[in-house]
Amino acid sequence: GVWRQTKALLFKNCLIKCRTKKSSVQEVLFPLFFLFWLILMSMMHPHRKYDEVANANLGTLDTSVLVNFVIGYTPPTRMAREIMKKVAFDNFEDGIITEEYLSEEELQEASAFKPSNFVGVVFNDAMSYQLRFPDSVAMSSIYMESR
Repeated sequence: GVWRQTKALLFKNCLIKCRTKKSSVQEVLFPLFFLFWLILMSMMHPHRKYDEVANANLGTLDTSVLVNFVIGYTPPTRMAREIMKKVAFDNFEDGIITEEYLSEEELQEASAFKPSNFVGVVFNDAMSYQLRFPDSVAMSSIYMESR
C-alpha cells in the first residue's frame, strides 16, 4: 500500500544522496553560505536611526526668497482653489502667484518653460497631493550617507 511505496521512495532518495555526496553537501552548504553573507553585509552596513528633532522656534520666514514664486496646481477643483487661495494669501502678505492647469501634462509643460522658482502641486483627492519640483532641486543629503 501507501506505506510500502513511501518507504521505498525514502530508501531510493537516501541511496541517491549517499551516492552523490558532493551535490548533497552543496545543497546544505550554499544556503548557509548565503545566509552568512547576508548577515555579514547587514553588520557592515547597519541601519541608522535618526533621532527626533526637538521643537524649536525657527523665527520668521524670510519672504524675500518667495518673490515671484509660482505654484501651479491641477486639477482645478473647488477644493484645490480654496487650498491654494489659503496658501497664497493667508500665509504671506504679498501673496504667491498661483496658476491652475487643466491636466498634469500641462503642468509639466509649464514647469519646463518656467524658471527654477516654479513648484507644481497635483491633488490626488481632497486629502492628498504630490509636489513636482524642477530637476534642479537638490536632494537632501541626510539619508544619502547610508547608501
